[in-house]
Amino acid sequence: MKVNSVEELLNHPSNQIDVELKGWVRTFRANRFIALNDGSTINNIQCVVDFESTDEMLLKRITTGAAVHIKGLLVESQGRGQTVEVQVKSIEILGDSDPEAFPIQPKKHSFEFLRENAHLRTRTNTFSAVMRLRSSLAFAIHDYFNRNGYYYMHTPIITGSDAEGAGEMFRVTTLDPKNPPLTNEGEVDYTQDFFGKESNLTVSGQLEAETYALSLGKVYTFGPTFRAENSNTSRHLAEFWMIEPEVAFMDLAGNMDLAEDFLRYIIQYVLDNNADDLAFLENRLIQEDKSKPQAERSSMTLSDKLRFIIDNQFVRVTYTEAIDILRNSKPNKKKKFKYPINDWGADLQSEHERYLVEKHFESPVILFDYPADIKAFYMRLNEDGKTVRAMDILFPGIGEIVGGSQREERLEVLKEKMAALDIPEDELWWYLDLRRYGTAIHSGFGLGFERLVMFVTGMNNIRDVIPFPRTPQNAEF
Repeated sequence: MKVNSVEELLNHPSNQIDVELKGWVRTFRANRFIALNDGSTINNIQCVVDFESTDEMLLKRITTGAAVHIKGLLVESQGRGQTVEVQVKSIEILGDSDPEAFPIQPKKHSFEFLRENAHLRTRTNTFSAVMRLRSSLAFAIHDYFNRNGYYYMHTPIITGSDAEGAGEMFRVTTLDPKNPPLTNEGEVDYTQDFFGKESNLTVSGQLEAETYALSLGKVYTFGPTFRAENSNTSRHLAEFWMIEPEVAFMDLAGNMDLAEDFLRYIIQYVLDNNADDLAFLENRLIQEDKSKPQAERSSMTLSDKLRFIIDNQFVRVTYTEAIDILRNSKPNKKKKFKYPINDWGADLQSEHERYLVEKHFESPVILFDYPADIKAFYMRLNEDGKTVRAMDILFPGIGEIVGGSQREERLEVLKEKMAALDIPEDELWWYLDLRRYGTAIHSGFGLGFERLVMFVTGMNNIRDVIPFPRTPQNAEF
């Protein structure tokens, strides 16, 4: 007989049919009622055991966390809270679970405790919902690009270049850390290393993606990236995933159109396909809000935030216009901002971005034409010589969610910018070649996947939206 999923039995029930289930016991009460979950849905299915005809030793083995195989009859439920239930005909224990030792008990656990038990935390409703949504978002991303004629490419995880120029990279080496070979100048001799040069884990696949965009037209990457930033905040990970499309013959306006359409598509996808998980997470946030002071409560529910993206046009504003708005805003004049806005050229913080989205425009915002001094070397310089064709997309509650730009396609301008930042041409000779042989306008953006999952799920800590977080002093599991 086919093994049925809990999701199909709850959502597509046909009463009075024989069914077969495999899953994990969430609770077992009164020696009669099993709440069974197999991971296919946030919801459990009730399985009713005839304890009078069931072996007593078997009943004792039906404990929270145990894996079981149940055969029975799907019938209309006589109790509250479910439309159908399973009358158990036979039950087999596939894997015992010690009720005294199993960490995930049917009670509320702190997120910190669950991070310490990340290998088991998806046995809870919150984390099973988050990870199903993460999976759906990943599928929607691939689906969007596939439908729109993009080619998926895998950029290297090990690289010899620093795409962001920040220098916060993890070194990859096979040299003896206690006795590395040295040059005559006393420096580590990386020519004797495995790759013959200093190599690191990548912070971005963008530069390599540009090479493929300038031959295949439209490409995207979706893979792990790494940043050795010693930051223990709720917004930073040392290992995270990035989505990075690159498109030939597309200017900044086209880039903004692409990013807006892309974000609408993937958010609409989860609204259409993950209603139960979203409803659970929204209710969790509502209950959490009730314990907070009025001033700290969210102004929008989770579904409100998602509809906010779908239902509103993204307002496009230059950085210069945004600075004027912020400089003249009440929070700035009354010194309510933690980082006051005084001069043009300031790097905007999350509080400024959220003010623009949530208070001033009351819609998603795309800021563009940023000062060149606060953006990366590869962004196209505007004719004013002061700003670059960069853009950031700002969402409520989170601030920046996408960063992108039109890339600098002019060889001499790019070389001048690299020289000003002491980026050696011989390290990026291949990147400069793209400007020598058939250069063309091209653009792209980066979306931090975990930042997106945080927004869609309402989770407040980035450690809770990735299966096994990597942070300073933590590489467990």
